[in-house]
Amino acid sequence: MDMRIYFAGNQKVNAEYKGFTVVTDQPVGAGGEGSAPSPFDLFVFSLGTCAGFFVLRFMQERNIPTSGTTLGLSTERDPQTHLIAKVRIEVQLPPDFPDKYRQAVIRAAETCTVKRHLDNPPAIEVTTSSR
Repeated sequence: MDMRIYFAGNQKVNAEYKGFTVVTDQPVGAGGEGSAPSPFDLFVFSLGTCAGFFVLRFMQERNIPTSGTTLGLSTERDPQTHLIAKVRIEVQLPPDFPDKYRQAVIRAAETCTVKRHLDNPPAIEVTTSSR
């Protein structure tokens, strides 16, 4: 197995992967302690930070200063399914950012690997085994 998932008490579910431990918990309203992000929060984090990485790399490759650049991410839920229907990522650029690169930096954010996987999602197979 590439990743080991284990239960860490109450509603905590943690993952060990590539030498890192990712800790998750559920919000207090869902029976957790709210001590860590929920697994779904990590999904949204991964989308935002992935887009951020591609923006950062775009700017670095062009020697554009990254100071003052941030990304904002917001979501809209479908009221019937309660699932996210839209994710908005806003690349907030400093005033001196070159205008000629504004559309290109959007395209860079859109090449995020996480987003591309959502555009063409993998098959997910769940099985069981006994120890």
